Amino acid sequence: MSEINYNNYHDDNFSLDAAERYTLLIQIDKTSFSYAVADQDKLVAWADNHALEELSNPQELLDILSANYKHVVIGLPATGFTLMPQSLFNKEHVADIARFLDVKTNEKVSAQSLDSENAIVYKTDEAVIKAAEEFGLHNTVFSSKGWVTAVAKNNPGQHSLYLNINGDQVEFIAFNSGKLRFYNKFEFKNIDELTYFTALVTTELDLQPAETNLYISGDIDADDKGISRLAEFFGKVQINDQQVLTLPEEIESHRILSLAALSLCVSSEEV
Repeated sequence: MSEINYNNYHDDNFSLDAAERYTLLIQIDKTSFSYAVADQDKLVAWADNHALEELSNPQELLDILSANYKHVVIGLPATGFTLMPQSLFNKEHVADIARFLDVKTNEKVSAQSLDSENAIVYKTDEAVIKAAEEFGLHNTVFSSKGWVTAVAKNNPGQHSLYLNINGDQVEFIAFNSGKLRFYNKFEFKNIDELTYFTALVTTELDLQPAETNLYISGDIDADDKGISRLAEFFGKVQINDQQVLTLPEEIESHRILSLAALSLCVSSEEV
């Protein structure tokens, strides 16, 4: 049988001898990273919460990280960001735009398209950049680009709000007529703060909470107290069970949606 051990999965047929047809997906957080390996549209390997040092000096994952993959996509986290219309974006002005991000000496700036109409300029800790350099910065994208792309493909309604929870951070996206209307990220400490930020976003979008549907992915369970708390204020609250890759039954799709969705960024290029 295929085996899953906590957050570590290998398909029976997974073999690095076939790496030339696989896609390696890596999503980096502040101090750790998760990876997935896809064979076309099927997940064949996955693990999360590996120390960031393992990227630049692999020990446990040496075979996985050094294989010759067909495609590699690395999602970079942002310590600050700004969105702007593609029509106004000029890569020659990235340094000017970055001034609004208060870039520190230990941070570097990247600029990429987020979707067909928006570009994102964001800063990332230099230690993360150095770890990603091992795989080529041309293979990097904004960490949530895949998630935004995946939700956009799922015909989101204008009264729908999508949340992705990663540890103590929550991201929000909303769409109108199929176009990205809103993206933002907040840090929260407890359920009340999560509820507060969700209400704040709905207010900013001029949505009525009772008429707003929430779809949540990431670090949360269907029976989590956060779900029941949010359900007290919003029209519908449910787990986002959208699948980007074909998954085994043992893996809940919402838990790796953001990581798996990086597979939709294979053809993405740095602006």
